[in-house]
Amino acid sequence: MARHGKDWFRLDNAAKIYPSITSTRVSTVFRISATLYKKVEPNILQEALDSIIERFPYYKVNLKRGIFWYYFDYTIKKPEIKKETYYPCMFMFFKRKNRYPFRVLYYKKRISIEISHIITDGTGATTFLKSLLAEYFRLLGFEVERCEDIFTADQEVDQEEMEDAFHKYYDKKIPNPPRLKKAFHFPFKFNKKGEYNIITGIISSKALLSTSKKYHATLTQFLLAVYIDSIQEFIKTYDLKRYRPIVLNVPVNLRKIYPSKTMRNFFISITPEIDFRLGDYSLEEIIKLVQNYMQRMLNRKYLNQYIHRNVKNEKTVLLRLVPLGIKNIFMPIIYNRFGERNYTSSISNIGKITMPKPIDEQIERFEFYPPPSEGNIIKIGMASYKDNVYISFGSLTKTTEIEKLFFRRIRKMGIDVKIETNRE
Repeated sequence: MARHGKDWFRLDNAAKIYPSITSTRVSTVFRISATLYKKVEPNILQEALDSIIERFPYYKVNLKRGIFWYYFDYTIKKPEIKKETYYPCMFMFFKRKNRYPFRVLYYKKRISIEISHIITDGTGATTFLKSLLAEYFRLLGFEVERCEDIFTADQEVDQEEMEDAFHKYYDKKIPNPPRLKKAFHFPFKFNKKGEYNIITGIISSKALLSTSKKYHATLTQFLLAVYIDSIQEFIKTYDLKRYRPIVLNVPVNLRKIYPSKTMRNFFISITPEIDFRLGDYSLEEIIKLVQNYMQRMLNRKYLNQYIHRNVKNEKTVLLRLVPLGIKNIFMPIIYNRFGERNYTSSISNIGKITMPKPIDEQIERFEFYPPPSEGNIIKIGMASYKDNVYISFGSLTKTTEIEKLFFRRIRKMGIDVKIETNRE
């Protein structure tokens, strides 16, 4: 890349399918936002972005069309911040000339990064936002403590940040994981194109952790089970036929398991499953099933299979030699057949976010909104900051039955939930 290597580079293994499947409903765009205690100063925010983007040269790129695959081309043009005016996570015209695979938005006290999965995952986007915020407050006159996961404009770029870690850990001798079967899907009508609804529940971290411990579960295991139990109640209430299992898509940050500094995509989705054709399950039973599944799956032996499958598919001679125009026709079909149709919904948890002193006192909260999807009409994105967990449902339907069932369950456990939404 320019000043950091070559001027262009390939999309990583996880990213390669996204440009071909992108549409007004499948934007591939997710959001991480920070709400401050004071109103955003746009001029300072733009100056901060101008400075910090040079530390992220692998994001300062445009998507280009090749003969067989898309690729990224480094650009000297700097991105411009925008005032937020539309629904979150909307379609991004990143295939057009001089369009970035991300946007930086502001609205009143909120700063948001909306970024496509073609360029990075939740971990990369979180580091980008935290670094932007640190630079913003530094320009406002704050003395910001240095942190390992916050980049500064004066740092050298580590070449490992640009690696495709999937290829690094690919082992051709590993067998593929078992195939999933078609999962239960919500029978809801779509919103109009371009409408993406968010309902966020703000909950005390202490209260959730305390309740999770009563069930001898982690916070993630507990919330996964509560969500599955909510879907079970929905199926029972409306007497829906139980032809298919409930399968949740749970992205796992592989950097916690495989040593990697990559700032590109490096995640695998694991898929806890409950088949209600076998009968009704109590919350305790669901928690045990989720725990057993997570304990079995979250190790390198099992995850190696998913890395192997994904990279092996990319290396297939037939796929490599098919022209991009034909790939664009068939990729959405393949994505639905082997991806979206196999999941009921998804839960993405980017975990607890921390900021260095003294700017941590200037930030009220962080939130994570999942990318909209036709196959998974409702998704959950989670983030924790200071004393609260922010659980955001992203939805492409006007129906709110699932969200109500989920948050009512938590309230019945004696846990307060504050609800915010962009719905009318």
